[in-house]
Amino acid sequence: MFIYLSKKIAIPNNTKLHCIAWNAEDGYIAVGGEDGLLKVLKLDSGNEAGAGPNLRGLAASSNLSMNQTLEGHTENIKVITWNETHKKLTTSDQNGVIIVWMLYKGAWYEEMINNRKKSTVVGMCWSYDGLKICIIYEDGAVIVGSVDGNRIWGKELKGVHLSSVQWSPDGKLLLFSLHNGQVHLYDNQGNFVMRLEVQCLESTDIVAVVGLDWYNGKHGYIHALCPCLAICYENGRMQLMYNESDPSPVILDTGMNAVYCSWNHNGTLIAVTGRQIEADKESNVVQFYSPYGDHLRTLKVPGHSISCCVWEGGSLRVALAVDSFVYFANIRPNYKWCYFKKTVVYTSCRPQKPGVCITFWDITNNQCHSRYVPVLIGIAAFGDHCVLVTKSDTDNELKEQQYGLLLCNTLGTPVDGKYIDIEPQFVAINSTHVFAASKNNFLVWQYKTPKSYSLLTHRMKCRLYHIDDNPSGAVEVIQDLEQNVELPVSLQPSNDPICCIAASDRALVIGRESGNLQHYALPHCALCNRYKIGSRPHKMAINCNSTRISIIDVSGIMTVLDLTENITRSNPDLNKMERKDVWAMCWASDNPQSLAIMEKTRMYIFKGVNPEEPISSSGYICSFQDLEIEAVLLDEVMENPEKMNSDHILKLEVKSLRDTRQLLEKVGINEAAEFIEDNPHPRLWRLLAEAALKEVNLTVAESAFIRSLDYCGILFVKRLHGINNETIRKACIATYFKEFDKAEKFYIESDRRDLALILRQTLGDWFRVIQIMKNGVSAPDLVLNVAYNSTADYFAHFNNWTAAVEYYELAKNRHEMIECYYHLEDYKALQEMIDSLPEGDSLLQNIADLFASDAVYSVAIKALIKLGNIKAAVDLCILHNKWDQAIELATKYDLPQINVLFKKYTLHLVEQNMLTNAVEINMQAKHFSDASELALKFAVQESKRPMKKLISVKKLFVYAALLTESSVSTDVNLDLQDNIWKGAEAYHYLILAQENLYANKFKEAMNIAFKLQEYTNYINETEVYTLLALIASQHEAYGVCSTAFIKLKSLPLTEGELAECQRLCFDIFSLHKPCDDHLKKRKCPHCNNALFDWSTICGECNSTFTNCIVSGEPILNRHQSQWICRTCHHVALEKYISFRKFCPLCHSAI
Repeated sequence: MFIYLSKKIAIPNNTKLHCIAWNAEDGYIAVGGEDGLLKVLKLDSGNEAGAGPNLRGLAASSNLSMNQTLEGHTENIKVITWNETHKKLTTSDQNGVIIVWMLYKGAWYEEMINNRKKSTVVGMCWSYDGLKICIIYEDGAVIVGSVDGNRIWGKELKGVHLSSVQWSPDGKLLLFSLHNGQVHLYDNQGNFVMRLEVQCLESTDIVAVVGLDWYNGKHGYIHALCPCLAICYENGRMQLMYNESDPSPVILDTGMNAVYCSWNHNGTLIAVTGRQIEADKESNVVQFYSPYGDHLRTLKVPGHSISCCVWEGGSLRVALAVDSFVYFANIRPNYKWCYFKKTVVYTSCRPQKPGVCITFWDITNNQCHSRYVPVLIGIAAFGDHCVLVTKSDTDNELKEQQYGLLLCNTLGTPVDGKYIDIEPQFVAINSTHVFAASKNNFLVWQYKTPKSYSLLTHRMKCRLYHIDDNPSGAVEVIQDLEQNVELPVSLQPSNDPICCIAASDRALVIGRESGNLQHYALPHCALCNRYKIGSRPHKMAINCNSTRISIIDVSGIMTVLDLTENITRSNPDLNKMERKDVWAMCWASDNPQSLAIMEKTRMYIFKGVNPEEPISSSGYICSFQDLEIEAVLLDEVMENPEKMNSDHILKLEVKSLRDTRQLLEKVGINEAAEFIEDNPHPRLWRLLAEAALKEVNLTVAESAFIRSLDYCGILFVKRLHGINNETIRKACIATYFKEFDKAEKFYIESDRRDLALILRQTLGDWFRVIQIMKNGVSAPDLVLNVAYNSTADYFAHFNNWTAAVEYYELAKNRHEMIECYYHLEDYKALQEMIDSLPEGDSLLQNIADLFASDAVYSVAIKALIKLGNIKAAVDLCILHNKWDQAIELATKYDLPQINVLFKKYTLHLVEQNMLTNAVEINMQAKHFSDASELALKFAVQESKRPMKKLISVKKLFVYAALLTESSVSTDVNLDLQDNIWKGAEAYHYLILAQENLYANKFKEAMNIAFKLQEYTNYINETEVYTLLALIASQHEAYGVCSTAFIKLKSLPLTEGELAECQRLCFDIFSLHKPCDDHLKKRKCPHCNNALFDWSTICGECNSTFTNCIVSGEPILNRHQSQWICRTCHHVALEKYISFRKFCPLCHSAI
């Protein structure tokens, strides 16, 4: 960074200032001093509409636009703080009077006042959302109030003398500093949390805190653990912490008596203000540090006593309160940025996203590409690539391979990369190598790109050197000859560390803190010279032919050295040129004598040692070529890194180019030619040639093109000499200057519409080509067809499918018409196209694919059939389980392999236990026999599940039976049919038995439960006999109950179940005999044998009786009115079925 004093404002009556505050949002500056002095100032923004592009930012005038004195205080102002969210100013004086000021119609007025009349206010701070203010008094009183003036809470801290206060970024904590140097943390309700550990002081020191500042993270953090809390003591000691519990803070000793410290707007710089004694002389200084404690710059300020230093909203200026003056200092931040191949690469921090965002901005097309890295150390660019120096985000205990060099193209895409062991602090790049240097070592890495990879036959080299070594290049030559020579490299600290580097294709120059410069010849990196300057170099740049180097030292003084002179010791005569207050420089890429530098807010352009008239600008120089300087307003870009535009790019011309333009415009070609003879440059000769062409002065144009070495221009002039028609010649010249409308007009005037047509064809202006051809210009049909297609392609590129399809229809481009119809969802047109296309046309495949992707299978199959690809149509049917259609197509077109494929697919579904899918596809394929077998298998599988729904299992068996009934195949297995209905019967009777049991109809339940013994193949035996024993005991049929228990004991029961069964037997049969003689019986209609109600077979004549599917009772009298279901063929008594609508077993309509 570079800083310099730019403005001084005197306070009337020499009133001494005590405090100052700068509103970061609106730019108001409040200053407070003795005797109640309170002023609000405001500087011009510098971005007014009338200002030119070069006079924006710091280059603009900084006159006062507001200077208002606020009256209300009578004693010395002690504290000033802004509420930027609600546009309020809060001030306090020595008597403890607090006044809140508000802005109304462009002026500040008193809004509210408070006077505690007990103690002096020593600190005030608004929360970062602007809703609460914390006010602390010297006697330990703390008051937290709201923005509308209401008191939220107050507290008296006994025996504590406070000095300053800060809110935490989230507003949940309050930080108080005490007079004895301690720092205490409280929550936002006033409860003590802890005492912060202060490591920058000795445990016995009692030093006052003069600065307490906590960055709120509004503009992001450069690292997740970046320090943001600063505690500064009067003796100049300071510690920086990333949060209130940081165990390892950054410790600093500024070496001065500090009075104030403050962070800039994004937490990347902290300014420490105070007085420093050097050689028995005391002076005001402001020290600038990075968040990690690196000292960046020192600003000395005139005056006796400095009291405060505050930042502008964008951190481009600071305001200093010194005696009775307000000093302003401009800052040129050391942004991490570079420029190459019309691409600006810059870095920024984004809120709520730790790390560094690197943006690659293509200034030609105004397009951006971004990438994030955890930590970015440096960046440099050359030619077509830039190199990023990064650090891994993870902690590596070995501290190895944690730094990386990443080579990127203009899109931010990595092209090559390398991990290194040293900590790179400086980086440079040329067309073949990347140079990275730490304090003691430097590394030379030969990178590869897609262009150079095919040209390099030897391996890529990476060599490490120590700064105190004297390499001769011999080792590198031997290594190039494929000899395995590796020499050890020292990593010991040097007494004269590296502080900057610069590189070109032929030279590498390394600067050291003592002022020594070491010049290495490339590519073998041989030390060829040493130079000496008077102070520590800060930046260096080498010209285009590696003959000169410009150096800016730490104090902003720029000197130029000649690298061709053989100088090995200090020599003052080497300073060919010396300039002060320089913060940037750039050599011309096409002229080794031309150099552009930035001095404060002025740009100077040197040719040799003579400067041209300065140009006011605050831009950062991107490139210097063809007498034109390109600069970027990085300050404005950084205000909103996501919204950059062409207004942020400046193009500045050197004086000779400006003078040549004026001579050509106002004097004439001959005078301009004389001027260019005295100041020759290819750009000027090219400018002269263009001016001569406009006047159709071909002789001067040809001569100028020759002097500018423009071979294409020479050929163009020769071509013009061969054109006799003056109008056509003018048209060619207009085309050269890209005035195509004017050129077309000339062609039409000379009745050469064919040339106008060729011009528009060459430009690819197909709209105009169509218009010209419609006006009667004859041309081959191919040209019109190409014009229609190209115009349609233009509309299709922007998704204007309606317009595109019109031109494709004119061009009869059916392939693209299909694509347009699809995007327009015009499926009717696509179907019509199927009918219009001839059989076997390959476009039918495209249409089929489109319809298949949208699940319109019928149309897709139609297209495939017309195409003649029957196999693809069948495959499409199979893919989407349309087996009925697949089999129909296979049968129609004689594809016998479909049945084999169908069987395999069915087996696959069965193996995957997807029986329902298997049943469904067999039904679609009309394989009812296979479907019924699979349905039965699925029903049996479901019946064996422990937690099953009986009604669901019954429905599955019924479904399987119905499938068998509907089968018309002659190979239907009748035993299979009976088994299927037996499963349905089993679960029908099981459900019926339980319904009667819960309805206390034990007789009916007994009839059905006894019947269930015939279905043990479908129902678990334990379940059957358990239910039978339960119902029999309730019906007092203890004989049947005893038989059921005997059967249960013979089944494989667990020990617990067997014990429970024995207990129940004892409980029942200790009270009842196991017999059924007392129950009423009926007579067999055939042999009059006595039968129980539940008997379904006569023991004497072996007659069997059918059970009623409604009541479950056996039907002994065949002459009773019966009903037979036409679907399942089961019998029911008509007296039970008369009031039903559906069969109770198969649920078919009666």
